[in-house]
Amino acid sequence: MEPIYQYAWIIPFIPLPVPLLIGVGLLFFPTVTQNLRRIWAFFSISLLSIVIFFSLKLSIQQINSNFFYQYVWSWTINNDFSLEFGYLIDPLTSIMSMLITTVAILVLIYSDNYMSHDRGYLRFFAYLSFFNTSMLGLVTSSNLIQIYIFWELVGMCSYLLIGFWFTRPIAADACQKAFVTNRVGDFGLLLGILGLYWITGSFEFRDLFEIFNNLINKNEINFLFCILCTLFLFAGPVAKSAQFPLHVWLPDAMEGPTPISALIHAATMVAAGIFLVARLLPLFTVIPYIMNVIAFIGIITVLLGATLALAQKDIKRSLAYSTMSQLGYMMLALGMGSYRAALFHLITHAYSKALLFLGSGSIIHSMEAIVGYSPDKSQNMVLMGGLTRHMPITKTSFLIGTLSLCGIPPLACFWSKDDILNDSWLYSPIFAILAYFTAGLTAFYMFRIYLLTFEGNFNLYFKNYSGKKSSSFYSISLWGKEGLQTINKNFGLLTLLIMNNKQRSSFFSKIKKPFDGNFKKSMQSFITITYFDNNNISSYPYESENTMLFPLIVLILFTFFIGFIGVSFNQEEIHWDILTKWLTPSINLLHQNLTNSLDWYEFVLNAILSVSIAFVGIFIALFLYKPVYSSFKNFKLINSFDKRGSKIILGDNIINIIYNWSSKRGYIDSFYATYLIRGVRGLSELIYFFDSRIIDGIPNGFGVTSFFVGEGIKYVGGGRISSYLFLYLFYVLIFLNIFYFVS
Repeated sequence: MEPIYQYAWIIPFIPLPVPLLIGVGLLFFPTVTQNLRRIWAFFSISLLSIVIFFSLKLSIQQINSNFFYQYVWSWTINNDFSLEFGYLIDPLTSIMSMLITTVAILVLIYSDNYMSHDRGYLRFFAYLSFFNTSMLGLVTSSNLIQIYIFWELVGMCSYLLIGFWFTRPIAADACQKAFVTNRVGDFGLLLGILGLYWITGSFEFRDLFEIFNNLINKNEINFLFCILCTLFLFAGPVAKSAQFPLHVWLPDAMEGPTPISALIHAATMVAAGIFLVARLLPLFTVIPYIMNVIAFIGIITVLLGATLALAQKDIKRSLAYSTMSQLGYMMLALGMGSYRAALFHLITHAYSKALLFLGSGSIIHSMEAIVGYSPDKSQNMVLMGGLTRHMPITKTSFLIGTLSLCGIPPLACFWSKDDILNDSWLYSPIFAILAYFTAGLTAFYMFRIYLLTFEGNFNLYFKNYSGKKSSSFYSISLWGKEGLQTINKNFGLLTLLIMNNKQRSSFFSKIKKPFDGNFKKSMQSFITITYFDNNNISSYPYESENTMLFPLIVLILFTFFIGFIGVSFNQEEIHWDILTKWLTPSINLLHQNLTNSLDWYEFVLNAILSVSIAFVGIFIALFLYKPVYSSFKNFKLINSFDKRGSKIILGDNIINIIYNWSSKRGYIDSFYATYLIRGVRGLSELIYFFDSRIIDGIPNGFGVTSFFVGEGIKYVGGGRISSYLFLYLFYVLIFLNIFYFVS
């Protein structure tokens, strides 16, 4: 037994001192803690580096030895009930721990610069470290109760980070939306866990799988109840991994800082749902109905996420819907029983999507220097374009991530997505057609993002579709609109004097043609786009700092080479499949034969179809967005999914339908707001009315009636006995008459 297994329990707790010490420091020594904030970042990165070492060592041991290791200790014992805590080391644990730690440490390095200006810098790193602790605890858990505890901690950290800028109402609303939506799935997960304990009497995975399978095979349990419990279990991953219909929180989660978007979408929160389904797959496989439900939800999410990404203008929301679609591919693979393909795509997608999100963060970081902190402008792809010449490294990394997600060989996602597409033919031709069609949509919308962001000219001058010149975006400058007017009036000559020769010649060449000889307008525009040597100020985008570029370069290497761990050929000269060897114990547990080796001929035939479809999507994007290559003089930004441009390109009806469907999120949010939220509020008001006016109203009515009757009778009594006798006899006669007529 390797000593590394005996000490693996410490892995989730290594990053924990950072949030604890930051909290204590801010409570008792706030000034010193704030002044030493960069040290805390270094401390956090150092501790996570230790976790990477442990995770790498475990992964190597898993590949070489291929066995499980589990250690548990009793926490609560009461009669027949025993609750145990422990940790489980298996291929799934080692894969997830490697994925989490490698992406997380790159996000931490990136965040040091990205969040350096933020007052909540220390709070951000405290949340991030606790997030990593919670996720590592989740993937090493040995039973369902332990998983549920860390599942909720992961959710809590994600809510804190989504609403990190809580003073902004839109961020606070996004945090609440994520919280409420995930409560639905988490409540279902809790019900499923309790139901399975009712059936099996155990929370431990090994015991639970064995007992549950025996009961199903011997038909000793109510089959409908088993289906209900497993559906409740699946509700948790549906919400956490943003599967239809509980996906609505994911695009709004983009209100958090971009490094968090990268971490959530690559290796933590949304990956938790895929991890749990993979962990419980031996449970689901014995109920074919549940496997069909998982595959069905997956294919719906695949197609829905891709169609909702088509017309988004916010770069982060576009990538969020892309994540939703790719998670659908993973869920589809799990529903088909393709355990290896699902985990393979989880790995390759994590590094590619982390690269894309961190690249988008570099773009946003640069745009904010021009427009200020304004997500409507700094994240709007319509206001970008031409970033290639200003941000070449970011452009290269974003292009590589885009090509990988499109499935272009030899990049990472090509290998894993092809596995899923090939397996889909064996499962259902209809699902396969939808999966291939979505692969073309993925190539289209990813290149749409790339073209709108990096190609063309960054001049913020364009004409609308009616042919009239739109107002200039002079306000998008370093000084703002008012400051720019002051500079134009008072410092125009000074600006010319401080220019170097190259800048002056560029200025006089620009004022000849593009602005019809209008010197004032030329001067104004040139100040907006000119570099100033003396103050090192620029209203052009600029490349990010080295600490932000370093993670991008590392992720480029992962995107290029991580896909080769799953390459599976069965030739005399080539026999290489690290991933299958890594997953062998889990594959044996599932009783599957996943030696899906391909010869070169079969591989090329399968690849030609998927790559051809991807290129069709790319060429359509190039055709529809080719105006971004226009010269400065004739530059037009024609968004093929903009309502104003729809008549120009493909006609009115079809494009408007697609545009409205995508921009309005498939009307699903509107449906929830109209029928679900208003329905719940209406039902609540009805229940409140019934409770206050009927339940409380009846006793209150008796009390009020008694009060008025007593008050009235008080004035009847005058102290005369003859009057009392008269009333007494009068009432006696009335009751005697009533008794007589009734009898």
